[in-house]
Amino acid sequence: MHDDSSAPPEDDTDLVVVTGVSGGGRSTVARALENVGFYVVDNLPQALMLDMAELAQKAGGAAQHTAMVLDVRSRAFSTDLVGAIKALKDRGFHPRVVFVDADDEVLIRRFESVRRSHPLQGDGRLADGIAAERKLLEEARDHADVIIDTSHLNVNQLRRRVEELFGGEDARRLRVTVLSFGFKYGLPQDADFVLDARFLPNPYWVPELREHNGQEEGVSSYVLGQPGAGEFVGTYANLIGTTAPGFEREGKRYLTVAVGCTGGKHRSVAIAEELADRLRQARISAHAQHRDLGRE
Repeated sequence: MHDDSSAPPEDDTDLVVVTGVSGGGRSTVARALENVGFYVVDNLPQALMLDMAELAQKAGGAAQHTAMVLDVRSRAFSTDLVGAIKALKDRGFHPRVVFVDADDEVLIRRFESVRRSHPLQGDGRLADGIAAERKLLEEARDHADVIIDTSHLNVNQLRRRVEELFGGEDARRLRVTVLSFGFKYGLPQDADFVLDARFLPNPYWVPELREHNGQEEGVSSYVLGQPGAGEFVGTYANLIGTTAPGFEREGKRYLTVAVGCTGGKHRSVAIAEELADRLRQARISAHAQHRDLGRE
């Protein structure tokens, strides 16, 4: 039983709560958090979240940065993650909730590749277990601070994404991920803004640029030198710069700006790199990631 009259914890206690669908990559996220200095508690029952947070606050040191990984397979799992997070906030903590997700087709392939059944499928099909879990986690996903869609990420890309999100900078600042992608591979599920760079000429049709990508000088100069490209980047840099203080005041800590072109190799990559650089010049924490680069 907790004494509500006790003093709230210090603001420098950094708590991350990781949940999401089975097969989505929670274990990789947990290892990446360990890489950037978090003390990770895996398969923690939700009923013990507040106790764990208070222990971490009192212990300090290595436990000052603590991540709690919740698994629907735990017998102590409750559907009221939102209530558990509210209890943490009522005690003065500021948890960041990470939800790891992936497309159903990708999850099915992952389970089949390791010949495992889904923890909730019972006597049904894999798809039945995935659907049951999504329903169980629906509210938790809606209230997550950051959703990481791992459908098109390999283990190393996911690890880098987590390390960039949680490594080193002020946890209270808004962090912007500028994510390039190819429309032909589908929209990123975790995008807050989607920008379409297909109005620019495609370097694919320039023979000397076709085999290169938007991170290389020749392609970047070609894309950014096109009429309207500079204004396009500047407009969105100004938009994000204008809204960033409001997002921070509202407690939003992660923003994903997705920039798409046809294949995610040339235009979107060059624009994403330039936009991330413009945001950093404006003292906004930003980095570029390229979901589909190398897929062709």
